[in-house]
Amino acid sequence: MSVYTPASEVILRHSEEFETRHVLFAGDLQDDLPAHLVTASRKVHTQQYHHWQKLSQLMGEDASFSLVADAAMVSGCDTLVYYWPKNKPEARFQLQNLLSLLPAGCDIFVIGENRSGVRSAENLLAPWARLEKIDSARRCGLYHGQLETQPAFDIAEFREQYQTDTLTIDTLPGVFSRDGLDNGSALLLSTLTPHTKGKVLDMGCGAGVLSVALAKHSPKVRLWLTDVNAAALAASEATLASNGVEGEVFASNVFSDVSGRFDMIISNPPFHDGLQTSLDAASSLIRGAAKHLNTGGELRIVANAFLPYPQILEETFGNHEILAQTGKFRVYRSVYGRGSRAK
Repeated sequence: MSVYTPASEVILRHSEEFETRHVLFAGDLQDDLPAHLVTASRKVHTQQYHHWQKLSQLMGEDASFSLVADAAMVSGCDTLVYYWPKNKPEARFQLQNLLSLLPAGCDIFVIGENRSGVRSAENLLAPWARLEKIDSARRCGLYHGQLETQPAFDIAEFREQYQTDTLTIDTLPGVFSRDGLDNGSALLLSTLTPHTKGKVLDMGCGAGVLSVALAKHSPKVRLWLTDVNAAALAASEATLASNGVEGEVFASNVFSDVSGRFDMIISNPPFHDGLQTSLDAASSLIRGAAKHLNTGGELRIVANAFLPYPQILEETFGNHEILAQTGKFRVYRSVYGRGSRAK
């Protein structure tokens, strides 16, 4: 039996409302309610590869993963059910894209946890639709309205750049460290020495900062960059191009789509999935890394100092060291084949 998020449980309180509708689900989807809610028809658009993996198994081609939705994806839908993310610029980007494709007069339902800032949905959508709060339960708010005016959407308006030392970083809403280099990544970068060689996998690449910084002082590295977020993948591709760096960028849920072995895996792994604290991705990264490293290859990650990664590193590799630390972050290094317990 599926376990639904509080947001989906609120949607279920209004399940009869959707029985005759052609529904497009989008936003911060965290469960498989779209595959089970009774509707005339349903489609899903998500920017999150791991969410698409689960939903596509149940919905086939009615679930799509991409940076932006297109007219074909939205065709036939008369209702949008949008799950509010924790990031307001991300919500604006996604909603402006979706509403530019949906027909005027279509119904809009916005659902989100109060702590996500869903209350701002009314003001954000005000130029195109008047929303009203129709339910409050499970610490969530559900808003409803009808699309009055289709917004224009130009992805170029959402692309941004910032500079760090000699690098140009391209980014988009929803990408980690969108407004500048975060302290954790900066600490990890400080441990990367020149003249690194071999195959390097940047796991959870974000805007591609780690990869381009490494390539600038170690031009002989060969880079692979992966993330679950379509916006991060697009940002990384742009960052590579802006800095004249070559690399292969692809979607993967941790190692789901990774093949081969590497000489180094670097990461600033997330410990949230949406608003929820989750160590699953980081734990899977550490445990799976041993199967994707050459003998003598290393995993190098930065993490909040309070997270229990040393134990997982020791269980997996049989070794770990702290390369750098501050009051908040630590950079860990484990080498495959040096007392490694992994097969």
